[in-house]
Amino acid sequence: MSSSSSSSSSLPPWSCKKCTFLNSPSQKSHCQICLTPSSPSSSSSCLDLKWACKACTFLNPYRNTNCEVCDTRASVSSLSRFDDLYDTGPEGDVDSSVGSVFLPLRRCKRKGMETETEMEMDPVRDDGDLVDLSGFRGVMASNKEDTVKENNSSGAGLVTLKVLSYNVWFREDLEMYKRMKAIGELIQLHSPEIICFQEVTPNIYEAFCQSSWWKAYRCSVSNGMADSRPYFCMLLSKIPVKSFTSKPFRNSIMGRELIIAELEVKGDISLVVATSHLESPCPSPPKWDQMFSKERVEQANETVKFLNKNPNVIFGGDLNWDDKLDGQFPLSDKWIDAWTELRPGEDGFTYDTKSNMMLSGNRTLRKRLDRFMCSLQDFKISGVQMIGMEPIPGLTYCKEKKIKNEVKKLELPVLPSDHYGLLLTFSSI
Repeated sequence: MSSSSSSSSSLPPWSCKKCTFLNSPSQKSHCQICLTPSSPSSSSSCLDLKWACKACTFLNPYRNTNCEVCDTRASVSSLSRFDDLYDTGPEGDVDSSVGSVFLPLRRCKRKGMETETEMEMDPVRDDGDLVDLSGFRGVMASNKEDTVKENNSSGAGLVTLKVLSYNVWFREDLEMYKRMKAIGELIQLHSPEIICFQEVTPNIYEAFCQSSWWKAYRCSVSNGMADSRPYFCMLLSKIPVKSFTSKPFRNSIMGRELIIAELEVKGDISLVVATSHLESPCPSPPKWDQMFSKERVEQANETVKFLNKNPNVIFGGDLNWDDKLDGQFPLSDKWIDAWTELRPGEDGFTYDTKSNMMLSGNRTLRKRLDRFMCSLQDFKISGVQMIGMEPIPGLTYCKEKKIKNEVKKLELPVLPSDHYGLLLTFSSI
């Protein structure tokens, strides 16, 4: 190994000042996600960086894996965001290392997960054009006839379907495999025909691929494509798929895009299901007001305009929508918000630091970030509910919270994700 390579591998990762993504040391010139040039401070020597011990608060050199004073092992969060070590911002006493929707991605090491059948695919180019993903369909859907249910008791040929949207949380250092197993159990319990996932990492994708429920679905992402990006959205369908396509948002600095599936439901009836993870608010150093509302509103308008040409559309995902900040979601006359249509008056918070005990100790945040927007000519929605609201039995984690000058340890439950999932039921007219 050359001396330059050796030196690069010993450097710490650096956090992008614009989108907060955690870049590898080898990514020296610009951010991998938003292409923002790295600042001098981002690539500063690791000799100057320190981490605070959670047990005794001693400031240790970056290269130390254990505290020099009390021998406590460094936590993953201590080594992940060096720019934040001395700047706690408005919520100075709150440890937001768990449950923050703004947390940069931290990938754990891959463990020989490549397979002989893995396809080498180029990543989707951010050129603003519609990209055909029909070659990236992953595992084929099952040929079982029960993938589309027909309810004969209420009328011949009535098709009833379920679609699930879930931000699975790209946090890999907090019981990732057990959380993904819990999400798989929810999938088996509710048996949705269509699934919209957000914040899928290559490791999460691999965990799903090895699950028993996976083989019943056709996926918009192949093995090769999954390894080409740090995290992504994807669609899964038991229903026959005409095409999978991707439309990158031109204004996104976070690599966000619209994923679309054109499905064959029954006869000549077509159904389009789309998902996305709209631009995330990032109230973090060096600025605490990076909310990206303008970009998010433009992406919402672009999505509705693009999907409007189809007679039957369901758009679901983590839309990061804040009605107070972003205004009313830009829907045309024929569109409806499934939650407000079916459950008027209910808050529908899918990210809730009050009800999700895994997020205890975080700054208060209660938002309806995840939504289903529908424009249906041949179908009608009949139900929508949140799932994944219960802790995983027997699973807890320890979280440390600094209150004034005292560090307290909290033992908290683990839920499948920091978001709740949304399950929509609809049927043909």
